[in-house]
Amino acid sequence: MIELALHILDLAQNSIRANAKLVEIHLMENPDKDYYRIVIKDNGDGMDAETLAKVTDPFFTSRTTRKVGLGIPMLKQNAEQCGGSFHIESTPGVGTELTATFGYHHIDRPPLGDITGTILILLTNEKGTDVLYRHQTLQGEFNFDSREIKKILEGTPLVTKEIRDFLKSMIDENLENIQIVRQ
Repeated sequence: MIELALHILDLAQNSIRANAKLVEIHLMENPDKDYYRIVIKDNGDGMDAETLAKVTDPFFTSRTTRKVGLGIPMLKQNAEQCGGSFHIESTPGVGTELTATFGYHHIDRPPLGDITGTILILLTNEKGTDVLYRHQTLQGEFNFDSREIKKILEGTPLVTKEIRDFLKSMIDENLENIQIVRQ
């Protein structure tokens, strides 16, 4: 995938399909220590040891609609090709946690891309799964919790144009405030 946001979207949608009630997405950028880390954690169905052992195989998928599962294998390959690492843990009935670390300065590290769009897509999932997004840089931290937004809106759907426009503007502004300026 050409953007990290697309990897994040794919993995978070896996979490939603696995009946997660909460998907936590945590991005950490640190150019001084040369890492760009993505952690995705859910409280979904989790995987047994046999499934977990196969999850990085591109010719394995638990989905019946296709015969390959490229999301996790591609993320793992991208991370490792960029001088980073990949780790996944899962427990049936508890959930899954995945960590992909990239070399921050590696020339082949994909850009983040449209993370705001990814968050907005995830907020409109059919199961009502909540999203907790946390992004840390040397410039600061931005936290977004859909549970807080839903509480404030008192049941107003997040799919209305006015609310989506507001959320897009709010997320973009906060992410802009913590962006690292490359020199």
